[in-house]
Amino acid sequence: MSQTERLYQIVRMLENARQPVPLARFLDTLEISRASFKRDLDYLRDRLGAPIVWRRGSVGEAAGYVLEGDRPGAGKRYGIHGMWFNPSEIHALLMMQQLATAMEPGLLAGQVDGLMTRIGLMLGSANDDPAEIARRVRILHSANRRATPAIFDTVAQATMKRRRLALRYYARSRNAESDRVVSPQQLLHYRENWYLLAFCHQAGELRLFALDAIRTATVKRDKAREVGPRSLQKAVGAAFGIFSGAPREHAELHFSADVAPWVASEIWHPAQTSTPQPDGSLRLCVPYADSRELTMEILRYGADVEVVGPPALRTAVAEKLSQAAARYRPT
Repeated sequence: MSQTERLYQIVRMLENARQPVPLARFLDTLEISRASFKRDLDYLRDRLGAPIVWRRGSVGEAAGYVLEGDRPGAGKRYGIHGMWFNPSEIHALLMMQQLATAMEPGLLAGQVDGLMTRIGLMLGSANDDPAEIARRVRILHSANRRATPAIFDTVAQATMKRRRLALRYYARSRNAESDRVVSPQQLLHYRENWYLLAFCHQAGELRLFALDAIRTATVKRDKAREVGPRSLQKAVGAAFGIFSGAPREHAELHFSADVAPWVASEIWHPAQTSTPQPDGSLRLCVPYADSRELTMEILRYGADVEVVGPPALRTAVAEKLSQAAARYRPT
C-alpha cells in the first residue's frame, strides 16, 4: 500500500468512526509499524492541515484518534475529501469560483457548480453564504468573444491528456475555413478571450488559434507533439500582445501629462521601461514583434500619445488617425 493510499485510508477510518480510533487498529488495518504511522500522521497534520487529535479515554469510550473541527486556537475548519480549510481559505475558494465563472460564463459551469454546492453544504451553519460572495464580487466584460463550451471542453481535454486535435478553423483575416491537425501546447486567456497555442502539423510550426473561431474539434488517438518551454516562451510572451514572437522593435511612446498618471500604472509588457518627464508627461518603451495589436492600443489614447519611433510604427499610427479623421470631415 502506497503512502497516498494509507493517508486516504487513515482519513476514511477517522471519518467513519463514531468512537476514537485506537492506535492498534490503524497498525493492524494498514499493516505498518508505529514509526510509519507516526510519519503519516505528521504529514496529514502538518502538510494537509488535518485536525487529527488524540482523545483520552473516558467512561464508556476508549482512547484513540479523532477528527476535530474545533481544536484550541485553530478555529473552525472544514474538510473536503482529505483537505481542510479555515474560513479565510473558504472565502478565497468561493471568490476564485466567482472569478472563474465570470471570466467566461458557461464554460466551466458543469465542472464548478457541483464543487461549489458541496462547499456550500460543508459550511453548514457558518455565516458564509456562497450566494452572498457572488453578489459582492463582479467582473464586467468588455468586447469578449464567446467560445462554445463544448469546444472549450474538447480542446482542454486534448491539451491536458496530450492528444492531437482535428480542427475546422475559421480564419477571419482570409474569411475562409480550413481543416487542421494540431498538437495543443497551452490554453491562453488574454484580454477576455481564449486562445490555443498549438503546433500546426500542416504549417510545421507553432500557431495561435482563437477558440471562438474553432468550428469543430475532435480529439485524436495520436499523441501530441511536445514543444519545449523556450520555444513556447518565444512564441507568446516575449513581445507585446498576443501576436508575439521574438521582439524585433521597441516602440517609444510619449504620453501627455493628462493621461500619464494612468499609463504609469499600466503594464503593457514585463520588459517595458517608463520615464516620467519634468512636465508631467511620460515616455514608455515597449518591445514588440507585430505592430497590429500595439497600433490598436496606441489609438486608444488618441491625441494624448505620440509615437516617437520607430518610423514605420509612427507612419502606421498616423495613417490610421488620418483615416479616422477623414470619416468626420463634412462631405
